[in-house]
Amino acid sequence: MVRGVLGKPIFDLVPYLDLRPLPGIHDEVCIGLTRITDNEYTGGSHRSMGIMPERLEAEALTDYGEIIADMSDEDFLVLGAMSDTPQLWDLERRETVTFGEERDVLLNQRQMRWLEVRHGVYFPWKTYVELMPGGRWDEKANPKGKAFTREALALFPKTCAFIRALPFTSIGSVKLLGLQPHDHGTVHRDRDGQKALHVDHFVTFCPGKNKRLFVYDEETDTRHVATTEAYWFNDADYHGVLADPFFRYSFRVDGTFTPEFLARVERSAAP
Repeated sequence: MVRGVLGKPIFDLVPYLDLRPLPGIHDEVCIGLTRITDNEYTGGSHRSMGIMPERLEAEALTDYGEIIADMSDEDFLVLGAMSDTPQLWDLERRETVTFGEERDVLLNQRQMRWLEVRHGVYFPWKTYVELMPGGRWDEKANPKGKAFTREALALFPKTCAFIRALPFTSIGSVKLLGLQPHDHGTVHRDRDGQKALHVDHFVTFCPGKNKRLFVYDEETDTRHVATTEAYWFNDADYHGVLADPFFRYSFRVDGTFTPEFLARVERSAAP
């Protein structure tokens, strides 16, 4: 089932935010992405993480969790030699340690690129820039020790100013997520819907107004597509991104909403 936000699969935030800076932010991002040095991939192991609906698992194509589990010892050592922590890629510990996103040992960009070109792994989000690194996913709203990176402040000053003005009491994570032409974002959920007791606070905004994120209803096999440039959804619901023949991106800002903002949206959503 789709749990949604305030009774809606995707809650439109356009009426509640000042979005006039978005055209200037879009220009800034398009230039900044040509200069960024800290870009990674993400999303290449949703099936092996067990966070996809069963009927759509084939959309993950080649999953690096499965590839690493099945690869030869020789390839495992090649992959480990590219790591920032090669000492952790120990054949004797291979069966007890997990590798990749939200796992014991993270992958760096060299490893992800090798998995892509050597083993055909499909990474849906090939532009993944953390303007404010958030740590593990369950730490994304915790503001302790979080700050914009130097590169973010240098290349995306308008974006950082806009984010600071959003209705949060604190911010714990800021991510730019982009997809290459014709790529799709595999359907997944960020948290177990059965265990999620509340809806996490975050704003997604799309300065280019062309990224078709959707929330997926597994019961009816229905995709509820976002139609505005700023929105909020329940990340315990399955969600993904439709394919399009052009690059598109959005920002996700996680934190804690101000009580005033929450009260305002709740009043407007009341029947």
